[in-house]
Amino acid sequence: MGEPHPVSAAHRPPADHPATRRPPALRARALTRSFGRGQGALAALGPVDAEIAPGEFVCLVGPSGCGKSTLLRIAAGLLRPSRGELELRVDTARPAAMIFQDYGIHDWKTVLANVRFGLDIQRVPRKEADERARSWLARLGLTDFAGAYPAALSGGMRQRVALARALAVEPEILLMDEPFAALDAQLRTLLQDELLDLTQTTRTTTLFITHSLEEALVLGDRVLVMSARPGRIIAERRPPFGRPRTGEVRATPEFTALKAELWELLRGEVTGPGTGQAAPHQGADGSVPA
Repeated sequence: MGEPHPVSAAHRPPADHPATRRPPALRARALTRSFGRGQGALAALGPVDAEIAPGEFVCLVGPSGCGKSTLLRIAAGLLRPSRGELELRVDTARPAAMIFQDYGIHDWKTVLANVRFGLDIQRVPRKEADERARSWLARLGLTDFAGAYPAALSGGMRQRVALARALAVEPEILLMDEPFAALDAQLRTLLQDELLDLTQTTRTTTLFITHSLEEALVLGDRVLVMSARPGRIIAERRPPFGRPRTGEVRATPEFTALKAELWELLRGEVTGPGTGQAAPHQGADGSVPA
């Protein structure tokens, strides 16, 4: 395990804290983020305290605008916190990788070149980089499209390219920001199941942002529930499904009951106190309304 890379000065955890027994892969302490200055500043996030153990898949759910993506971007090093700290314990040779909702792949590069992109940055020899990229293309059913450009691909295939590119660098931590949100329900289910299989094989530490309660319960070892802005973690649930698991857990009574419980936790956060609005209905996949 590599040395910790704090975003700001670290705070020592209490002696009985879980982190003193097993160092977490990701740790947030009193983390906040505001945008703007003075009286016009907007408090977007926090304070947030959270940990993710090595190899754990954690899903973060909450209403739109609660700071989920802000937290992920701080973890990726794309934003700095206003206060507090977020620390990643990663090997410098195996950095964190991020997958965005809008794919984040390059239109002017072929599928193979997109998947190889992170390996090229790491200066992996071309022959090895091509082999690793082609291996991930094969695992994700994209071998026949290695020479194609993204414009020729469907949305689901583009997201597979983004996933292959992220996993090809063998990251210690995978950061995913609603990667399946723009896909239709059937394709989203298929990619959930593919991701479930891949991450159970690689045991990659994963922080996954989603509006879908169903998605969180299928994929996650833990589900963290965030409040309305400024987002704080208000609840944690552990889906009662062992590993390895499959998408068949969706049909179990435990799955239905926990999805309903999570929705009740989120209902007030979606409408907000004193809004005078009727509580909205959740989506068919248990998605939190935007």
